[in-house]
Amino acid sequence: MDKTDILKPFMDVGRGPLIIDGGLATELESTGCKLQGDPLWSARLLHTNPQTIKDAHYRFLCAGADVITTATYQASVEGFTRHLDVTPEQANQLIMSGVTLARETVKHFMADQPPSDRRVPLVAGSVGPYGAFLHNGSEYTGAYAAEMSVEELKAWHRPQVHCLVTAGVDLIAMETIPSVKEAEALVELLREFPDSKAWLAFSCKDGQCISDSSRFSEAVLLASRSSQLVAVGVNCCPPALVKPLLDSARTQRRPGLGWVVYPNSGEEWDTYSGWRKPENRLSSIAELSLEWMKQGSALIGGCCRISPAHIAELRRQIHGNMSGSDASQRGQGRP
Repeated sequence: MDKTDILKPFMDVGRGPLIIDGGLATELESTGCKLQGDPLWSARLLHTNPQTIKDAHYRFLCAGADVITTATYQASVEGFTRHLDVTPEQANQLIMSGVTLARETVKHFMADQPPSDRRVPLVAGSVGPYGAFLHNGSEYTGAYAAEMSVEELKAWHRPQVHCLVTAGVDLIAMETIPSVKEAEALVELLREFPDSKAWLAFSCKDGQCISDSSRFSEAVLLASRSSQLVAVGVNCCPPALVKPLLDSARTQRRPGLGWVVYPNSGEEWDTYSGWRKPENRLSSIAELSLEWMKQGSALIGGCCRISPAHIAELRRQIHGNMSGSDASQRGQGRP
C-alpha cells in the first residue's frame, strides 16, 4: 500500500488526532528492566529480551495508542557492534527486528478484535539524535553539532534509517532532535528514501527555543520545506512548553503539515536521585491536549514517564469515554 494511503488518517480531521504511545523505556522499567546507565538503553532488549518489548507495545495499544514507536531510539550499527559484540550485519538485523516486533504486536492486537472505532495502528520507526549514541546528555544540548558537518550527520543516521525503511515502517519518527543542523541533515537524508514519510520532533529548552538555542520557528520553517514530512513539533519537553512553542511558530508551518506533540510528564531528572516532581502541581497531557488540538496537532502522545494509563486518559479526553478504559483491561496478555 502506498504510504500516502496509509497516512490518510492524518488528514481525517473529523476523527481527531492520532494518539502516539508513551514512554517505552518507562514502561519497560516498570516491569523490572534495568535501563538507566545503559549506553543502549531500551534498544539492548532487542537483543536480550524482545518479548518484553512486544508486551510493552501491546499495553500501549490496548490503552488506546494509534501509533507505536519502535525500540530503536538508541539503536545504531556502531552502538550495537561496540556494546553487544555483534557484526555490522547482525546489528542491521537487530535494528530491523524492532520493526518486526512492532508489526507482530499490531497484528496480534487486531486479531484480538479491538473496538470498532479503532484505526489500524501505525508503526513509527524511532530515530534518535546522534547525542543519544554519545550517551552524555548532549541530546538535550546539541553541542556536538557544532563540530560536525551536515554530511557527517547524514552519514551517521543513514544506516539506521535504511534499516527501518527496509523493514517496512509506516513512517519514521525523527525525535528529540536538539539542533537545526541535525534536523537539516535528517530532512536531506529523507530525500534518499523518496517513498518514505516522517515526522520531526525537537527537544526544547523553553517556550521559544529548541535545545541548541535556535528559535523553534526557524526549525519549523526548515521542516516546512520538506514534502515528505507529515508533521513537525516537540517531544520530551515539559507539557507546559508545548502551547507557547506552537504559538511561536504558527506562521512558519506550511499548510498540510501537522503538529506532533508528545511531551514528558514534566518531572525533572536528577542523575543522583532520579525523577523529581516539582513543588507545583503538573497539568497532565490529557488536560492540555484539547488546547493542542485547537492549535492543529495531528499527533498527540507522551514521552518519558508517560505510561499506558496516561495514554488511556488521553484517549478518553480526546475521543470521550469510548474504549480506552475497557481496552486497557485487556493489556495483560502476551502477544
